[in-house]
Amino acid sequence: MAEVQPTRMELIKLRRRIRMAVRGHALLKMKRDGLIMEFRELLEEAKVAIQKMVENYNKARQKLLIAMALDGFTALRSIALSCCQIQPSFTLKKKSIMGVVVPVIKREKVARKAIEKPYGVLSTSVRVDEAVTAYEELVDSILEVAEIETTIRKLLEEIERTKRRVNALEYRVIPRMNELARFIAFKLEEMDRENIIRLKKLKMKKAKR
Repeated sequence: MAEVQPTRMELIKLRRRIRMAVRGHALLKMKRDGLIMEFRELLEEAKVAIQKMVENYNKARQKLLIAMALDGFTALRSIALSCCQIQPSFTLKKKSIMGVVVPVIKREKVARKAIEKPYGVLSTSVRVDEAVTAYEELVDSILEVAEIETTIRKLLEEIERTKRRVNALEYRVIPRMNELARFIAFKLEEMDRENIIRLKKLKMKKAKR
């Protein structure tokens, strides 16, 4: 406090800074609340996507067990190797959610039509085709969950950063500036009173002459 010059100009500058800090605090709170709303919506999406992934996993496992039991491991192994030759095609892009850059996976679905499959459909059983399709759908759902979870992590990081900035302004920066403004205002009032007393004394001296 002692280092601050208690002048009217200093008080004007400080009050301007306080107004800017208060506006910044309000904007950050709006951003924080908006991010939390987005986060909650994404959590619901994640629940649905994870449930779908689990269902696809159970379905794929069941289809595989049936195909193995009736068509044999050797037939499935050769088809699995041919399927492995084709990698999922996707590109990683970005989008902004309230200023937060999050990844977006632009991809072609792994699940393919019968004529697009990398093996002879006519030479395999329906059970094998169903098992392959089920696992392709599982990969699609895994990629969907991965995208949502990555976005959730990014939002959580930004929510925490924004919370820290809001709290710093609310509990440290703005209170300190308000306290400093009160101190300067008090000093100015004190100086005004001293000046008034000094002027009164001068008038009294002049009146006595």
